[in-house]
Amino acid sequence: MAPAVPLAVLALVALVAPGLGVAPGCDYPAHRWCSSRDIAVACQVESRCPSLPRPAAAPVALGLYYESLCPACREFLVTKLFSTWLLLPEEMLNITLVPYGNAQERNVSGKLDFMCQHGPEECLGNMMEACLMHEAKNFSTYFPVIFCLESGSSVTKNLEACLQIYAPEVDSGRIAACMQGDTGLALMHHNAQLTEALDPPHQYVPWITVNGKHTDELQAQAEASLLGLVCHLYQGEKPEACGGSKAPKIPSGCRR
Repeated sequence: MAPAVPLAVLALVALVAPGLGVAPGCDYPAHRWCSSRDIAVACQVESRCPSLPRPAAAPVALGLYYESLCPACREFLVTKLFSTWLLLPEEMLNITLVPYGNAQERNVSGKLDFMCQHGPEECLGNMMEACLMHEAKNFSTYFPVIFCLESGSSVTKNLEACLQIYAPEVDSGRIAACMQGDTGLALMHHNAQLTEALDPPHQYVPWITVNGKHTDELQAQAEASLLGLVCHLYQGEKPEACGGSKAPKIPSGCRR
């Protein structure tokens, strides 16, 4: 006597392949149609296989274009961006930091030179953070150091202390060499190109992009509740942190 066929499989056969036919491209027996996502897709029964694991969701991509000494930039990075990053799983949020902002790039006697909105110290801070990112490479290594720099009394004078606390494995000497050599200039030139390529062009900093886009609405939402915005946009399973509360108002941005 032939084994009984489960009713669920019979239902799938009736819905997807009436009669004796099967979905085009489906070379699998009916009892395997829900055994994997690839097979379910091939047999056109994906929507009828509730036990299949959900595909991994893409992280929300957030870009922060900022200046190292801009008060509003520092406030957003320290109180909104860093805390959101700490609360959410790594696969949920992908952050790109671009320290440049309203700076201007010049060619002086064949050598790159930069003028920054808040003076030479800001240019130094921008390059320091760019070189830190270049040397540390891993975001989870350099972001706490940048948080430490931006939340302290001096962005440019606390590098050694911040490295000792958050990333003692990173060589401060290599960061200094980067800042004093051609690498630092090349990194700032790259940041200038990234900033100038923004569409629409940036009008102030912090300038925030979400999944490659900037709108007034996205900027306002990110400044009001970054955690809430990321939780809303993420298409995967939400963590417990996605209950979120409203964040305090930040200072107005640094305009050109």
